[in-house]
This record gives sequence, structure tokens and C-alpha cells, in this order.
Amino acid sequence: MNSFGNKFRISIFGESHGECVGITIDGCPAGLLISEEDLLEDLERRKGGKQKGTTPRQESDFPLFMSGLFNGKTTGFPITILFDNKNTRSDDYKNQRSIPRPGHADMTAHQKFGGYEDYRGGGHFSARLTTGLVAAGAIAKKIIPHIKITTHIKEIGGETDLEKGLQKAIDAKDSIGGIIECTVKGLPFGLGEPYFDSIESVLAHMIFSIPAVKGVEFGAGFSAAKMFGTEHNDSIINKDGKTKSNHAGGIVGGISNGNDLVFRIAIKPTSSTPKMQTSYNWDTNQMESFSIKGRHDLCVALRAPVIIEAVTAIVLVDFMQLEQKINRVLL
Repeated sequence: MNSFGNKFRISIFGESHGECVGITIDGCPAGLLISEEDLLEDLERRKGGKQKGTTPRQESDFPLFMSGLFNGKTTGFPITILFDNKNTRSDDYKNQRSIPRPGHADMTAHQKFGGYEDYRGGGHFSARLTTGLVAAGAIAKKIIPHIKITTHIKEIGGETDLEKGLQKAIDAKDSIGGIIECTVKGLPFGLGEPYFDSIESVLAHMIFSIPAVKGVEFGAGFSAAKMFGTEHNDSIINKDGKTKSNHAGGIVGGISNGNDLVFRIAIKPTSSTPKMQTSYNWDTNQMESFSIKGRHDLCVALRAPVIIEAVTAIVLVDFMQLEQKINRVLL
């Protein structure tokens, strides 16, 4: 499905080369002062063409509010935001339609939707749809201004020197992946549920909806498998749950423990790469060598940090509304 959330619920729509992409947000409290300008900073961070290694495709990404606002404030009813698609080059995809890109959703989409899918630019599977997620995240951040969500790129291609990692891809004429770390400060103690609605499980669910995400780890993550219990355990040092270390990443038993929420995301290399590769041609029933044309990110991790922040804010607002921790005083 294309919807997510309980009390704070989002629905995304559109295709990469369609008329527009957008999002509908249901459950935003009434009376929140908001304007298009409130969304622009995060939307700018998501854009391509702003830094080396990102796609040259540039859209204005100006948010068009179609519902849910009156006199500059939210009404409490669903908010629908549109983003026009103007800078498209669909012929780049028409010319290679019969050869599904390895690592992309071309083949699985063709199988699932019987050939009726919009394949241009990846259609509904494109990261273009994360524009709406970033818009919803900007609104969610305004609802919880006391919670600080930050991200940074830890590695590109295994290199902590990001320029060096990018240069590896440039030299190889190939794409490359990366790792992003997110930290949340000010999260209320006791947020979340055990088992199926734990903060980790819901947040991971949302994170894996972002194209190119292949892994997520909280706190020490996979490093915990190499530790002794006494080494991994976070010693509690006060009544507020503050711990001496934070190997748990701020969550124990699926519930926030009063420390910073810390997690890392693995982003795979962009599937669309100019380097020669082979794939099955469903028209000829033969394997063929080809090079992907068009405008694509050298490293999609470069544009992902603000998307990670957005989905994190969306999840946390939903949790807080379930716990009735959203107060109109904050609006």
C-alpha cells in the first residue's frame, strides 16, 4: 500500500515522469502555522544538481498546498501537497524498455503489474516520490520542535573521507553506496511499544520504504554480536534513565530509555550506472550488454540525509500522538 501511520498518516502518489508527485497528510493538529517557505529548506537539501555526485535533473520542488490550510494555519483536515514534474526526459527510458536494469524495480514491477506500470524514470518506484516525504517531515518537525533530529554521512564507498569515496566511483565510472547516521535528541522517556510496534520495528519499516536502503542498525548494531554482555549493557546512572554508554541506541524493549536515539542506514549504489553491464532482454529472450543512459545520482546517499530525518520525524509524531504527548501549546 502507499499509506503509512496511525494517528499521523501519510499517503504518497505520483510517478517520476508523470504530471506531479505528492503527498496527503492526515492527522496534523489544527492551528499549526505553516507556509510554503517552511518546507523549502529541507526540499532544497533533497534536490539533485546541488553537489558533486548527484543527478543533474533539477525540479523547482515548490510545494503546492491543495487542501488542509486556511489563513496560513492547518485546519485539522487532510493536507494535500503537489510537486510538478517539469524537467523530464522520458526517451532515455523508452529506448531501453525491454532491458530491465539490474538492481532496479524494472523487472519486478513488470511482473507484478503486467506491463501496465509507468516505467519512465522508475515510475512509482523512483526516489522522486521522496519529495512528498520530505515535505511531510518538515511539517512533522514543526509539530515536535523540542525534538532535534540530525543526520550526517559517515562513509561513502567504505571511506570516511567522503571526497575520496566519491572519487573512487568517478575513477571507476560507476556508482557507489554509503552509510548515514541519524541522532535524535530530546525524545521522551517511555515512548514506543514492545514487540510489533517497537520504535525500532516501526522506524525500520518506514526507513526501508526509502529507495536504495538495504540495512539499518540501532546503537551498537551488528557490533553487538562481538561483545560480552557486560560490555554491551548500558549502566544506568540516574532516575531519568541516563546511561553511561549508549550501545542500545536509546531504545530498550522497543521503548525509548531517555538517551539519544542513534541509528545508521546502509544505502546501496545507484542501480542506474553508465558502466557496461548485462541483463535479460524480454523481447529477444537473450542476455545483452548495455550502458544506462540518462541522469542519475553517482551516490544516492548524498541526498538521503534529509529524507532519513523526514521519515524519523513522521514516525515520532505518530508515536507521540498515540501516547497523547502532542500538546496544542506547542503549536
